[in-house]
Amino acid sequence: MSKDIEIGKSGQLFEEFLREQGTYEDTTERAIKRVIAYQLAQAMKKQGISKVVMAKRLKTSRSQLDRLLDPENGNVTLATIARAAEIVGRSIRLELV
Repeated sequence: MSKDIEIGKSGQLFEEFLREQGTYEDTTERAIKRVIAYQLAQAMKKQGISKVVMAKRLKTSRSQLDRLLDPENGNVTLATIARAAEIVGRSIRLELV
C-alpha cells in the first residue's frame, strides 16, 4: 500500500484493499447474500407473507426457508433464490462484469 495519499483523497478504493487482502470474492459473496436475504424478508413483511406461508409457496420446509433468509448462509441455490423472488413479485438479475 502506498503511503503517498493526496490531501483531499480518501485513498485507494475499498475493492482494491479487499483484493490486496485476498478477501474480495468472499466479502462480495457474503454482501450479496445479505442483501438478497434482507430484500426477500422485507418483501415478505410488506406483503404480509409469513414464513409458514412462504415455505408452502416455495414447496419447501420452514428450516429451508430459514436458511434462505439467513444472511450468513451462503449455501442457497440460484434456483431457490429465483423462485423466492418470483413469489414476492420480484426477479433477479445476474451479469458477468
